[in-house]
Amino acid sequence: MLIAPLAHADVILHAFNWKYSEVTAKADLIKGAGYKQVLISPPLKSSGNEWWARYQPQDLRLVDSPLGNKQDLEQLIAAMQARGIAVYADVVLNHMANESWKRNDLNYPGTELLGQYAANPDYYSRQRLFGDLGQNLLSASDFHPEGCITDWSDPGHVQYWRLCGGAGDKGLPDLDPNNWVVSQQQAYLKALKGMGIKGFRVDAVKHMSDYQINAVFTPEIKQGMHVFGEVITTGGAGSTDYERFLKPYLDNSGQGAYDFPLFASLRGALGYGGSMNQLADPGAYGQALPGNRAVTFAITHDIPTNDGFRYQILNQTDEKLAYAYLLGRDGGSPLVYSDHGETQDKDGLRWQDYYLRSDLKGMIRFHNAVQGQPMQLIGSGDCFVLFKRGKQGLVGVNKCDYEQEYWLDTAKFELNWYRNYKDVLDQSAVINVQSQWVRVAMPARSARLWLLE
Repeated sequence: MLIAPLAHADVILHAFNWKYSEVTAKADLIKGAGYKQVLISPPLKSSGNEWWARYQPQDLRLVDSPLGNKQDLEQLIAAMQARGIAVYADVVLNHMANESWKRNDLNYPGTELLGQYAANPDYYSRQRLFGDLGQNLLSASDFHPEGCITDWSDPGHVQYWRLCGGAGDKGLPDLDPNNWVVSQQQAYLKALKGMGIKGFRVDAVKHMSDYQINAVFTPEIKQGMHVFGEVITTGGAGSTDYERFLKPYLDNSGQGAYDFPLFASLRGALGYGGSMNQLADPGAYGQALPGNRAVTFAITHDIPTNDGFRYQILNQTDEKLAYAYLLGRDGGSPLVYSDHGETQDKDGLRWQDYYLRSDLKGMIRFHNAVQGQPMQLIGSGDCFVLFKRGKQGLVGVNKCDYEQEYWLDTAKFELNWYRNYKDVLDQSAVINVQSQWVRVAMPARSARLWLLE
């Protein structure tokens, strides 16, 4: 059973590696652009300036990292709540920080940090979420044995052994879901929920067993929350990684997930030799997740930051076309990734301040305006897909290098007559229905999202 089905497929801004104070400072810009949710980087104790250090927890009992502390998080949540925007938190429950380079034990947070807590008790007590900061949270008995994942096709191996880097790296200590670990992770999630967090992105969920996920995420914790994980797959139903990892997670957890099956459909349709017919109804063939379980995307932070996934990066025009499709369609919560250049591409700082692109803001305006309107496929071919959202909007996406023309029968696909449908991306592109048959033009390598004025 899905504990908290999504009432609305609102757009999520992934404020990747943003300082919490920056999210607060840009609250009006975020609201003005049409976002209804903001996903922030992990609120926990971590050190080091690299973005990946945020995913190496030293302690779950407090919020204190280079991105901000508990007071910064409180201010962020208050600013967003005042603007009707929900705050989602990235949470790391699979592992703890790799500190083998400086110590041999698995006591967390360890002697060094406990000493810092004791030396500045007033500051650290203000950052506390739960627990006793005078003692360690974890010891060696709370982890699986040491050893790196070697068989990436075996769920047991992937979920039991460590995520490791290059040669000689001992990897991220992998947590054992014993009663103590589970109780502490539950206390952490409850504390964040109590602060006003409305959703959790579960990091490295592919590396957690169904037992651990369901033990930690009780019905009480999931109630009223949007919980989703990231399980990277090469496709949907029929692909080995989907069947072994993503399908069992969806079937057994009741949680949502990044819609990698739909992303694979997008890459296939937009790619050389692909057909846009693939996007007519991908869910009918198991190539898109059910709408109430899906977080849809055109890029995630794991794709450009991991050499093994960089082949999935769309070129810039295709990425824009993908967003037009995702924000135009019905189904899923679209996620927009925006960073500060952590994920450089051959095109430079491609995703820096991406969230404020004028074309993207137009698409989000369309998305918000047609929310709840039924989606109806009008036509598709190798080059294009065309669909409507009730009588409120019309979406055409053309991947080819020449214009696509379609004659729409308004007797079959009803639209409002004598009213302007204006493209949110090009205000000069207007459709006004004055006869049964209407010519719809989709320019080369472009998308049109016509919205009823």
